[in-house]
Amino acid sequence: MTPQLATDPALWLPILALLHEAFAYMEGRIDPPSSLRRLTPEALTRQTVAGEIWIIGAPVACVFLTPQPGALYLGKLAVAASHRGQGLSRRLIDLAEDRARALRLPALELETRIELVENQTAFQKMGFVEVGRTAHDGYDRPTSITYRRAVF
Repeated sequence: MTPQLATDPALWLPILALLHEAFAYMEGRIDPPSSLRRLTPEALTRQTVAGEIWIIGAPVACVFLTPQPGALYLGKLAVAASHRGQGLSRRLIDLAEDRARALRLPALELETRIELVENQTAFQKMGFVEVGRTAHDGYDRPTSITYRRAVF
């Protein structure tokens, strides 16, 4: 399956359904709760203006890409439970690297929550290194880890 750029608003509800299904395991594990609760079809339209949304399949996987100074930010990387273990996350990250090169950005950047140690391990295995920790508003402890990977 080849990644496709999502531009059709008819895809917004299926993308939101994928994200809710793929991120359900975080419910009750992360504090504060996921920003996914605030994600709407209108927010997806805004994402296509600020960056890009890429999907695989109907969709069974997706990633949001947003150019930032010095890096291409990866957000909402998700794969349906039925399609995990097939290399779809890696395919989307490889696509992100291609997009970063095209945009002349030297790195990929993403964040994951402190509690999600399995995500941290997965990103480290894909060559991402920790570059910082941040706290959400109102928290006196780190709640997220920022990872970066150079683009060659």
